[in-house]
Amino acid sequence: MSDTTKKETRKLLAVFAHPDDESFVCGGTLAKYAGEGVEITLVSATRGEMGRRMGNPPYLNRETIAAAREIELREACDRLGVQELRFLDIRDKTVEFIDEALLTGRIEGLIQEIGPDVVLTFHETLGGHPDHCAIGKATTAAFRRVGRGALYFISFGDAMRQPERYGYTPDDIAEVDVQAHLKAKLAAFRAHRCQSEIEEWVWQRDEQALKQFGRYEYFIRGSRPQPVKVPKKDDLF
Repeated sequence: MSDTTKKETRKLLAVFAHPDDESFVCGGTLAKYAGEGVEITLVSATRGEMGRRMGNPPYLNRETIAAAREIELREACDRLGVQELRFLDIRDKTVEFIDEALLTGRIEGLIQEIGPDVVLTFHETLGGHPDHCAIGKATTAAFRRVGRGALYFISFGDAMRQPERYGYTPDDIAEVDVQAHLKAKLAAFRAHRCQSEIEEWVWQRDEQALKQFGRYEYFIRGSRPQPVKVPKKDDLF
């Protein structure tokens, strides 16, 4: 039997707060690894029903937005190659108020079930939104209970090109080249129609819209590789 046959499929678990987190922040990375055959499971804590954007011009309301955003998220997953989507069915803007032990336990159960090699989530203080920080904190606690694989925190734009500003060093940062996957990222942006319609650049001709994306997506290491080895700068696995 060849080494290729013996090698088990790599798995990635992404645990975020809202529909569109996956596309707007790290869509290129998800598309890259999906294209390499990594099994990706995306968990969204909410359906984003408290989002302010209702389309442009508005065509949604508080009664219809949750269903619309779920449909959009499923389309975005198709564009990125994400194979499995799950929801935690938490109301938008209330993740921080969910019993922390209960939420951590639910995520720990998912990690045990899926057995991911890599877990992505928000940083618990740099997440920028209370829901982001809360889901990041619970996922981090769950990951550390299980104690296997690698944990990374997503970051916004190119902020982590200068990680020292946030208390990190370059060795704490993984830089993933997503240049070859920007078309999939743009398609996922467009799938989140009600949230992206207000952004004129998203709907420009592809060659113009793609110029708005950076070549790299940056991740903060939340764990050290096991067994201990020199961490890769350009790969999460």
